[in-house]
Amino acid sequence: MKFTYYGHSCFQVETNGKKILFDPFISHNDLAKHINIESINPDFIFLSHGHTDHIADCTAIAKRTGCMVICSWEIYEWLQKRGLTNLHPMNTGGKWNFDFGSLKCVVAQHSSGLPDGSYGGSPMGCIVESKEGAFYYSSDTALTLDMQLIPLWAKLDYAVLCIGDNFTMGVADAIRSAEMIQCKRIIGVHYNTFGYIKINTGFCKN
Repeated sequence: MKFTYYGHSCFQVETNGKKILFDPFISHNDLAKHINIESINPDFIFLSHGHTDHIADCTAIAKRTGCMVICSWEIYEWLQKRGLTNLHPMNTGGKWNFDFGSLKCVVAQHSSGLPDGSYGGSPMGCIVESKEGAFYYSSDTALTLDMQLIPLWAKLDYAVLCIGDNFTMGVADAIRSAEMIQCKRIIGVHYNTFGYIKINTGFCKN
């Protein structure tokens, strides 16, 4: 698996020859101004929920590349109205086999309003499994006991957890999450993008 981080909660994973882009928020992120979204060509986009800082570049990238967008039913309907047709709706608890492998949607304790104020459905994390391994993306979430179920579904090679606090888990709760999901290789996201989620990244240095 090849992991590429684009800032905030946006990253791309290449596995089984397919590229999956998660929560595209690049052109509106001041910390990612050096990244040209025209250079990003995913085969799939996964949207964990409808907030602007997770969905802002989805329509532009999907229209240009023709990639499939995986999202909640409510976001599916919202994107249809914006001219997208290559869509796959899912909901919490569901699992589907795609060209890259399987994706299972899991609980995320958060909210999900769309940019125009309409309802974005339930937020979702996900577990991706392929021949090359498995990983868990928490999405924006509070620490929740549902995370204890993750090891029942997959033996994780790594996990992508939110750590910015204020709107989501902070570092301390992300450490507890790592214990629940039984994973030691953690990639932190959703921090330092703007004032409310700036954290001290030097506290764990020796």
